[in-house]
Amino acid sequence: QGCTQKYIVKNYFYYYLFKFSAALGEEIFYITFLPFTYWNIDHSVSRRMIIVWSIVMYIGQVSKDILKWPRPLSPPVVKLEMRTNAEYGMPSTHAMAATAISFSFFIATMNQYKYPFELGLVAAFVFSTLVCLSRLYTGMHTVLDVIGGALISAVLLVLLYPAWDTIDHLLLTSPFCPLFSIVVPLVLCYNYPKLDYYSPTRGDTTTILGAAAGATVGFWLNHQYAASAYTGKSVQPGFPLITSTVVFVLARFFVGILVVLLTRWVMKSVVLGMLGYRYKFPTGDLAARRRLEVEVPYKFVTYSSVGFTATVIVPQLHELLGLM
Repeated sequence: QGCTQKYIVKNYFYYYLFKFSAALGEEIFYITFLPFTYWNIDHSVSRRMIIVWSIVMYIGQVSKDILKWPRPLSPPVVKLEMRTNAEYGMPSTHAMAATAISFSFFIATMNQYKYPFELGLVAAFVFSTLVCLSRLYTGMHTVLDVIGGALISAVLLVLLYPAWDTIDHLLLTSPFCPLFSIVVPLVLCYNYPKLDYYSPTRGDTTTILGAAAGATVGFWLNHQYAASAYTGKSVQPGFPLITSTVVFVLARFFVGILVVLLTRWVMKSVVLGMLGYRYKFPTGDLAARRRLEVEVPYKFVTYSSVGFTATVIVPQLHELLGLM
């Protein structure tokens, strides 16, 4: 389990295609694409995607640690990743996330923007298929893991879709939204299924729920106290993008990502330092950082700050810089 199997790459096209596709189901994609939709496309689309993504991912992560189905054995498969090897396999949360994000984006935008229905459907299908195939290519999942993940995500989308507008309305208008958005995810993280050995699933789940919690509080605050930023000035799929629009889109994105990454770095350092002082461990102690009383608050506070910054602080900065 701890050894990396040697391999020779014979087809670099497939190798880089599927390594890139695998990254579309990881933090690097979430922390760039989801904020991008909020800053440059539409608030309602971003809200729906984040809510669906957080629910789907929580169910997927918990299902793994309840079912405890092992990942494919190596050999015979060759594993191109090692970080997630400590997790169980069924269902593939990459497949779940890719299906949830691509199809929720498609469903949320198809009635708001003018583009061919078939084009949007094909784009969502291709995106999710590439991510699913990447899990087979990298040796991380079986075919059943991937199919199971995609099907679970599809069922959850069907079940959630009728309640989208109701959930969105409650999250924007209910006075209990901030409390609910923080307390419920924290309770779920602290009561995550216990395993006999450490797995990154609890930490990843806390990261996802924390980011969604911070973003949800930001959505509520923006609705209560701020104007609806970007409305009418967002990217309109189906229309030619003039140079000035592209410049504004890129400027908003790069300014936003810089602030988000800075927030993550600062909060990670501060929270780890405080927890290290409280529980008497050096911040570089990996074993200590994996303890429940450290991992959950450290990741939840860090990523809820990231979600809040992306939805509240960054839009205010955009307005201050004249990028709206």
